[in-house]
Amino acid sequence: MNIDKPSDRFLNLPGMRKLPGGLNNEKKELRLPLVGFLPNRVRNHFIAMMGEFAGTFLFLFFAFAATQVANAANSGAGTADGSLTQVPNANTLTYIALAFGFSLAVNAWVFFRISGGLFNPAVTLGMALIGAVTWTRAGLVFISQIIGAICAAAVVSALFPGPMNVSCTLGGGTSVVQGLFIEMFLTALLVFTIFMLAAEKHKGTFLAPVGIGLALFVIELAGVYYTGGGANPARAFGPPVVLHIFPGYHWIYWLGPFLGTLLAVGFYRFVKMLEYETANPGQDFNEKEAEVFEFDEENAATGADVARPIVQVGQPDFVADETGLRPVSSHDIGSVGSRGSYPSGTGVAPRGATAGSYPSGTSAAPYGAAGGINGNGAGRTAIEKPIAGSPAATGPAGITNRPDAAYHSGPAAEAGPSQQPLGGSYRVSGL
Repeated sequence: MNIDKPSDRFLNLPGMRKLPGGLNNEKKELRLPLVGFLPNRVRNHFIAMMGEFAGTFLFLFFAFAATQVANAANSGAGTADGSLTQVPNANTLTYIALAFGFSLAVNAWVFFRISGGLFNPAVTLGMALIGAVTWTRAGLVFISQIIGAICAAAVVSALFPGPMNVSCTLGGGTSVVQGLFIEMFLTALLVFTIFMLAAEKHKGTFLAPVGIGLALFVIELAGVYYTGGGANPARAFGPPVVLHIFPGYHWIYWLGPFLGTLLAVGFYRFVKMLEYETANPGQDFNEKEAEVFEFDEENAATGADVARPIVQVGQPDFVADETGLRPVSSHDIGSVGSRGSYPSGTGVAPRGATAGSYPSGTSAAPYGAAGGINGNGAGRTAIEKPIAGSPAATGPAGITNRPDAAYHSGPAAEAGPSQQPLGGSYRVSGL
């Protein structure tokens, strides 16, 4: 089955042809009539709010629905306060934990391109504190998250027979103080996981929703029986609003997560100040980058000293010039060797070579004084600088690019056609 790119029309009805020229020709027509005149910043805030509302609603709707199913036949269902089961049934607790974890993973993966896929006021606060989102955006999506949680609880209450039993309450003899700190530590794990997998960009960032969903699964396993596994003020707030039942200790489901967020932010900033990248470098390197990289622990003081090296790839499949991106042709092929190999004269040293040294006869030269630290003292690796006359440094028409022209390597560089500016040249990367 060949799935084509979606049409630019709002609705594609039978017999309609695709619009020529793509989205740009009908940019205004694709906006809502009453929103097209808004400034981009306002429109983007509106889109993020709608995304957070829809994402929070879907996340909690399926999580609440599964929790309702798990508790329906359990002896703890139907309690007066609409709480989760008070019977320590491992199967029921695991079912609930899986429901929350998988629902978050799926919906975060769907909505992260729209709004970031936060769905949690505590996470939103953390992202604002580290500067990942603005405070204006944080305040707006906070409102959307609360409304989405209330709507999810209301729909579950209306659709599923019997009293709704999805509220967060203390169980198993848990005191209010214990519940407060349980919620704090549960939320701290979730927020710190999001910081390291989503806020910190790395080669596995696109898989962040999986790790975040697994984190919530673990959190729910530990917390469902004792506190209801809140770790999310919106999740804890929605059901009591619908049921009109607020326990006297409901405040712990707000204070606990916010304290957990502060704990996660503090630890995140602590490891960032200590330059955590230097403790275990190379985790995001591919095979070629790992071969070139030389770790000098004595001199690697900052994250820039252990940054991903820039290595020259073999013959690219596409080149970029003044006419745009085009397939490589025979006259483009010069001294660049076969794909994945190191061309002679490029100065790319194999593993084991002395850091900062270059093979004899090469024209590679260090960038300044940082060449002895893997060439990365300033976040650049000197030994990958292309030689003059190679396709990496000279365009098809013989026009020489800037002296620091280079190609990034790795899966992104070898996957397919696209171009991004890099030091005066273009990087060949995947779409």
